[in-house]
Amino acid sequence: MKHLFTFLFIGLLSLTTNAQDKVAKIEFKETTIDYGTIDKGANGARTFEFTNTGDAPLIITKVTASCGCTIPQKPKDPIMPGATGKIGVKYDTNRVMPFRKTITVESNSTTPKMSIKIKGTVVDPSKTSVLNKKEKSVMAQ
Repeated sequence: MKHLFTFLFIGLLSLTTNAQDKVAKIEFKETTIDYGTIDKGANGARTFEFTNTGDAPLIITKVTASCGCTIPQKPKDPIMPGATGKIGVKYDTNRVMPFRKTITVESNSTTPKMSIKIKGTVVDPSKTSVLNKKEKSVMAQ
């Protein structure tokens, strides 16, 4: 009976060791998306593409943004090894200003928490800056 428990224990230990060898690994095509200069009210939707380069299914458990002006959307289904997935991000372009936002991705990957970023500048085309150079000086007008 003692030997039976010993064999069961060793067998269970070897199974857990083998199960730990298979892990998911997330690799993003790019970790920062630069919107550049965009107009107020323009389409603020962008997509981060990634690949599961591990050998276990990748499960994205949570995706959060650094503020309420950015809405991320995570994939619902697990991403199988070798497959690609997408995380959608929508920035509120009605806020006229430069922006830099961080999106935190939590998963069962070898790196359980990763940060991806968006950046850019939203401008209002109907308003001109007093800093823009005029063609004629005030005196010549």
